Amino acid sequence: MPATDPKHGENPAPKHGESLTPKRGGNPGPPNRPVHPAEARRRDLGAFLRSRRERIAPDQVGLPRTGRRRTPGLRREELVLLAGISATWYTYLEQGRDIRVSEQVLTALATTLRLDPHERGHLFHLAGHTSAAEPTAPAEPLPPEAAAVPHLLQPNPAYIIGGTYDVLSHNQAAADLFPNLTAPTEHPPNLARWVFLDPAARHTLVDWEPEARGLLARLRTLTTHHPEAPHYRRLIDDLHTGSAEVRAWWPQHEVQPRHSGHKRLRAPDGQVTEFAYTAFHSADHPTHTLVIYTPLKP
Repeated sequence: MPATDPKHGENPAPKHGESLTPKRGGNPGPPNRPVHPAEARRRDLGAFLRSRRERIAPDQVGLPRTGRRRTPGLRREELVLLAGISATWYTYLEQGRDIRVSEQVLTALATTLRLDPHERGHLFHLAGHTSAAEPTAPAEPLPPEAAAVPHLLQPNPAYIIGGTYDVLSHNQAAADLFPNLTAPTEHPPNLARWVFLDPAARHTLVDWEPEARGLLARLRTLTTHHPEAPHYRRLIDDLHTGSAEVRAWWPQHEVQPRHSGHKRLRAPDGQVTEFAYTAFHSADHPTHTLVIYTPLKP
């Protein structure tokens, strides 16, 4: 039975033979021991809190700078003082212990850490305050009528991606614009694998680093919403194995929703064109996203 935060009056009396001492969840254990999704989520929660605490400078929250600090950002004792929560309980959270945290505590942390709305939602998901109705299984196959849509949009580049960025359908303009994206490999065509593991992506994406960081942040958001889905974990493992950037950026716990925007792309002949891209989600299959590119006039 997970313990609750005593500072906020949620600590029930223990039953006979039951202890409210939190169980440690932060130790990785033997290298080959399977990690339970709940344990992995607790570790991610602790790492996310640390990363956000370390990015807040004391003077941002009205605290004086006092001499040399051994760690960046706020100290734990400073954060809990500002948030009005138990120092012991917060330490348990960062350590990944098996405790239950109230929405009141999460709200206080989100406010003190200055989380934006999407980061706040990510925090609540990691802490287990999320709808149990969200799907964790792979999406259903793309219906033929939906698969035909990118072809109807030719000559505008268009494709449909699934929840793990598998390319489910595309037109010829998209294949021309993103070299090798749809080329046959041991894996189905996948936008995330292409961005991080195919050298052609670094040539095509003029602003490769911000584009890649944004995609990884969106992928982290999706894995948090589907913590028990093995296909997300397999993709993340593959990206960690093949990309030094993923290994460096993933621990930073950046999160971001899918969105529309602008993107500069380089054609095989070297010509750079700025595109506006727009994302549409399927009403029947919310994990399916249609993305359409429109070239902007110089």
